[in-house]
Amino acid sequence: MLTFLLTTLTTALGLLVVDLVIPGVTIASFPAALVAAISVGLVNSFVKPVLSLLSLPINILTLGLFSLVVNGMSFWLASLFVPGFAVHGFLAFILAPVVLSFATTFLNRYFTEKGMGALPAKQ
Repeated sequence: MLTFLLTTLTTALGLLVVDLVIPGVTIASFPAALVAAISVGLVNSFVKPVLSLLSLPINILTLGLFSLVVNGMSFWLASLFVPGFAVHGFLAFILAPVVLSFATTFLNRYFTEKGMGALPAKQ
């Protein structure tokens, strides 16, 4: 349960970073970011694998670049379920998931280094 809460919190913070960096992404408030983090997690868990499987031939032809479109579609789909979270424009559609990935990776590593991660650091 603690792992879920920390993952949701870091994703919400990452979404706020995306809101600051990418002009086409808007998040109204921190509670909206928390709900959006849960929505992004659910879409990535249940819908994205299906989209990835269906787009596999196109992904092979484009040498994996189509996965950026699949990530963008998943991110945009998550925004449809959350009031106060919107994605507008092709630039936001493509770049927002990439920035979110970098931001959450940085935050997870930061919290793990500081000993605030869900699992204790290895000795």
